[in-house]
Amino acid sequence: MKFSKSQINRYSRQIILKKIGVVGQKKILNSKVLIIGAGGLGAPAAMYLTASGIGKIGIVDKDNIELSNLTRQIIFDTKDIKKSKSITAVSKLKKINPDVSLQSFNIKITSKNINNIARNFNIFMDCSDNFRTRFLINDYCLKNKKILVSGAISKFDGQVYTFNFSRKESPCLRCFIPNVPKNLDRDNCEYEGVIGTIAGIIGTIQANEVIKEILKIGSSLCGHILIFDALKMNFRKVKLNKRSNCICNEKK
Repeated sequence: MKFSKSQINRYSRQIILKKIGVVGQKKILNSKVLIIGAGGLGAPAAMYLTASGIGKIGIVDKDNIELSNLTRQIIFDTKDIKKSKSITAVSKLKKINPDVSLQSFNIKITSKNINNIARNFNIFMDCSDNFRTRFLINDYCLKNKKILVSGAISKFDGQVYTFNFSRKESPCLRCFIPNVPKNLDRDNCEYEGVIGTIAGIIGTIQANEVIKEILKIGSSLCGHILIFDALKMNFRKVKLNKRSNCICNEKK
């Protein structure tokens, strides 16, 4: 593929980077990323990935925009209240970068429809707010040997995980949390609260991890958990080993 003059200008600050260059930018433009959740994590992540030139982005979210979302879901504004998150997000993202092919999935992702939604994407970003969805995405990516970048936030804390299931040594989410917690319905900021800025920080880190995995540059977060404490301004990277009795250790 050849870059247009507009594309050279648009991506010039990325192309000039030795670790990206023309070849790397082409990889970005040829990538396909599915974002599950257009909320606090998905909104900033989608904006940065769109701006960077990801070739195709899918946005999965069945919810409508509420007033309480606006402190952290920065892609939306007051006029968007009661509108579909996925459809509205795609509409806004198109204005950021016309190079990107954007697809809205205004539906809840389930075991019955995940393959139809996900089969045309090669990198997955879990920005959901409940364990049931997280485990579903984890298990699908594990089965299909996909790359998964997962994020979680609560109060003043955030976590990022990268699982590269094309690598045999990659752990999975179940290595860290073996089973769906009993309080799965309380796994979101509605009950515990969250500072808006933590969503932007973690969502942006997720986007950065996606770009690193596409380009195969830097140190992969695979095999670790990145933990951020916004009050102490402290980042910790903790080793996450494969659990011997986890499903990701089962012989295929």
